[in-house]
Amino acid sequence: MHPLAGALSEECSRAVKFEIEAVCPATGARAGLLHTPHGTVETPVFMPVGTQAAVKGLSPRELAGDLDARIILANTYHLFLRPGPETVARLGGLHCFMHWDRAILTDSGGFQVFSLSGLRRITEEGVTFQSHLNGDRHVFTPESTVDVQLALGSDIAMVLDECPEYPVSHEYARQAMLRTVRWAGQAFAHYRRQAPEVRSRHALFPIVQGSMFSDLRGECVRALVDLDADGYAIGGLSVGEPRPLSLEMVERTAPLLPADRPRYVMGVGLPEELGQYVARGIDMMDCVLPSRNARNGCLFTSQGRVIIKQARYKDDGGPLDPACGCYTCRSFTRAYLRHLFQANEILFATLATLHNLTHYLERMRLLRRSIVEGRFPEVLAGLSETLAV
Repeated sequence: MHPLAGALSEECSRAVKFEIEAVCPATGARAGLLHTPHGTVETPVFMPVGTQAAVKGLSPRELAGDLDARIILANTYHLFLRPGPETVARLGGLHCFMHWDRAILTDSGGFQVFSLSGLRRITEEGVTFQSHLNGDRHVFTPESTVDVQLALGSDIAMVLDECPEYPVSHEYARQAMLRTVRWAGQAFAHYRRQAPEVRSRHALFPIVQGSMFSDLRGECVRALVDLDADGYAIGGLSVGEPRPLSLEMVERTAPLLPADRPRYVMGVGLPEELGQYVARGIDMMDCVLPSRNARNGCLFTSQGRVIIKQARYKDDGGPLDPACGCYTCRSFTRAYLRHLFQANEILFATLATLHNLTHYLERMRLLRRSIVEGRFPEVLAGLSETLAV
């Protein structure tokens, strides 16, 4: 039995508690339980992305029923601009607003703000940016992004960080990392001052930055662990770097994080990459790929990718994926799905998204079972994904 197995944090005041059930001795992959104010989440977990308080194409009933998703992600930047945190708070917080009674994680909006490039300006106090909707000028500070997320009412909130693009110089990456550390300290000080005034409970995760420089990421971790956070995120990936470099940064960073706290890699990954992140000790992941690719006609299956617009599927009477038990694969042919896509029918987005997210979540459940049963290396080796059918 791993020394951390079955151990809950003794810190009873924590908003989320992480229980490790099993660890793969060969790789360090972990199976755990993340206890949140809105239910327990089995890890490792992939979180569907509901950017604007909705996973595009799916209703909360489908997310909870067909997919049995235990946690989803919403975006602070988009919800700040529309409908606004005050509106969401008046209507009972995100859970009531979107009729979702399970866990929600909100990012800080930092990634979206920094991706605005010419529409934002970074200072030591925070980020000034223009709305992509109407050009209005706004400011995000470490403290204000905490306040926005407290108003939204998410179970897990993220600190404001500076996410450099790729590639950047070591010096630029170091300055961004040090600013991220300072901002994290300010965010946590503000968060802990606010906590007694907030009736519901919320966790706050800091984010490890440092671009693709392992020494900077190590320096960042050493500073952030002093915050004694409920969990830690690894950010600054999926910003244009080669995929092997992303995995290398995670492999070098994850072991430095507290072993008894959940580890979250932001913005990854492709189906064939999920197991690789799990093998590096990661507990939580999110990415827009399954839903975005679904709407664009790229479907992930046990036999590889299906590009549904291709003429080969015009008269194909078989299921999308014979190995998948989702509603889409049980009920509809590839020919029908191609017809919906070609006709630009809204139903296609629903059926395709339901399938792609099923593919992701079932893969994560398989990986989790294999860790608990002591079969993770064999299962990981057996999970291969070709590029096309």
